[in-house]
Amino acid sequence: MLRYRETLGLLPPVRDRPGRSGAPGHRHRRFGDADLDAVAMALELEHRYDINPAALAFGLRVLAEPQVRTAVADLGRRLGRLPATPGRALDFEKEKALRLLAMSQRRRP
Repeated sequence: MLRYRETLGLLPPVRDRPGRSGAPGHRHRRFGDADLDAVAMALELEHRYDINPAALAFGLRVLAEPQVRTAVADLGRRLGRLPATPGRALDFEKEKALRLLAMSQRRRP
């Protein structure tokens, strides 16, 4: 399970420990208090929001990668789960106002 979480990016990076001669040694997992707190927080979020580790990892990716964030937000707007962006809402209102203005000008003799 640790390797799975590591591949998802849900574990702190592995720290190298030098060998006895000072050369790079084997990669051992060494967790400090902050690392353990991060792992515990990930587990707590998974339980609280009833999500799996892959879903949590994707949520982190959405937050970290602007292109992914934009694509997911666009999907959310298309599905009606997110409000339209202010720019798009203003464009809609502008088009509506222009149509009404054109209609009112056609009615005038």
